Amino acid sequence: MIQNLIKKFNAKSKVHLLVIFFVFGLSGSFSLWISSPIMSALDLKNIFNSYPLYLFFRVLIVIPIYQLILIVVASIFGEFQYFWNFEKKFLKRIKIIK
Repeated sequence: MIQNLIKKFNAKSKVHLLVIFFVFGLSGSFSLWISSPIMSALDLKNIFNSYPLYLFFRVLIVIPIYQLILIVVASIFGEFQYFWNFEKKFLKRIKIIK
């Protein structure tokens, strides 16, 4: 099972796979933590009375924050190139770059 994950994530070893998962996890947690003050500053909770609408806009705010934080955290762990390639694939899928 671990070997399948190593292939899927193009990891060099089990340790590299662990670093990749750690970067993803840390980036996700940090982006959610950062989005709370942004949401408060924009006062979207009072603008949108509907909780699903509020969540929709929170997701729209979290996605770009996550992308930026992912690159920063990856750089700190020396994995910039790996995650930059990941970002390029993501941006191609959402048609931002060709």
